[in-house]
Amino acid sequence: MNDAVCDPARLSGPKYAPSGAPAEPAWTAVLSLAMGVFGLLTAEYLPASLLTPMAADLGVSEALAGQAVTVTAVVALFAGLLVPGLTRALDRRVVLLGFSALMVGSNLLVAASSSLAVLLLMRILLGIALGGFWSMAAAVAMRLVPTALLPRALSIIFSGIAVGTVVAVPLGSYLGGRYGWRSAFLAAAAVGMVTLAFQWFTLPRLAPTKTARLRTVLEVLLRPGIGVGMLGCVLVHTGHFALFTYIRPFLESTTGIGPDGLALMLLGFGVANFAGTLLAGWMLHRSVRVTLVLMPALVGVAALALVGLPATVAGQALLLALWGLAFGAVPVAWSNWVAQAVPDQAESAGGMVVASVQSAIAAGAAAGGAMFSVSGIAGVFVAAGILMLLAALLIALRVRVNPAGQERRNAQNLHA
Repeated sequence: MNDAVCDPARLSGPKYAPSGAPAEPAWTAVLSLAMGVFGLLTAEYLPASLLTPMAADLGVSEALAGQAVTVTAVVALFAGLLVPGLTRALDRRVVLLGFSALMVGSNLLVAASSSLAVLLLMRILLGIALGGFWSMAAAVAMRLVPTALLPRALSIIFSGIAVGTVVAVPLGSYLGGRYGWRSAFLAAAAVGMVTLAFQWFTLPRLAPTKTARLRTVLEVLLRPGIGVGMLGCVLVHTGHFALFTYIRPFLESTTGIGPDGLALMLLGFGVANFAGTLLAGWMLHRSVRVTLVLMPALVGVAALALVGLPATVAGQALLLALWGLAFGAVPVAWSNWVAQAVPDQAESAGGMVVASVQSAIAAGAAAGGAMFSVSGIAGVFVAAGILMLLAALLIALRVRVNPAGQERRNAQNLHA
């Protein structure tokens, strides 16, 4: 029997042109990456809607139970930097399958945890999978589709973030209320098993190409144009998470909206966020710079309008949807920027983005909390909105859309 038929790793794999670039897109493999992102983000956010029953069952405070989220984010930060180098000799298909297996194992073991200490240890496994998978996503996408289709592929992959954001909280609340908090993690494990099976049959063999080491992250950061680009990325994510962390108290204090209305508004945010990830592929195909600048500017305008305009439920719902739509394109845009800026060290650059975003999550929440205590919830939205506008201005004036290409052109001009 033909080996290509027997080997599931070759099914739906990309065909390569003589240059080494994929001549045909492997869309099923791209979809399997989106499923991985969805499963990981869903698992990461689940504790947010289950803190009360988790804390009661494990005999700890809600603040301590909340560390299930914190430990995952911290581990993901370091995993994004370290995992590409530690796995540099391995087939990327094997590594990605390993991350999905870690996700399944983490969720199953969290569901069986008898103490907070065990639960936190199992969440460390999820952090490794999350940081490692995200750091490699753009680099793997570059090997699955032709360069012209990369923005579309990234928009599909990172739509998993938006879907995970929409699904995790209501899924956790529903299952936790009906069957107990452990059932939500069992459901997440089931999602992970489906993802693992789909990836097994769709991901082609992807031999490691460039040697990725921790020091290459610093080397990449010191390249012309990369440092200021990452600063723009950090500022945008810091402003967003300062806003998003305190969206519930803001809406409750300005309109007095109840839990049901709040859930609908946040659902609208999530749906718009998903639409934004799909819109990003279309926009990036036309102008990377406009996408990088316009989206944080729209979030900043929405934040300031939420404070400055009369507070009505309908008006705030529309502004929240605008915010969700705009920010949905941000992860896609920055992943595309990294893929173009550092094509020869995409995995190391991906790890740098993961570390930047995870740092921004912590910084945004902390800065928002400090501003909240000084000037109230309106102060948080004004400061974060201004930060988003300043970030957009910095990106417009200083960030190169394709610094790698500019560096090559400069070298060619010098030799000429």
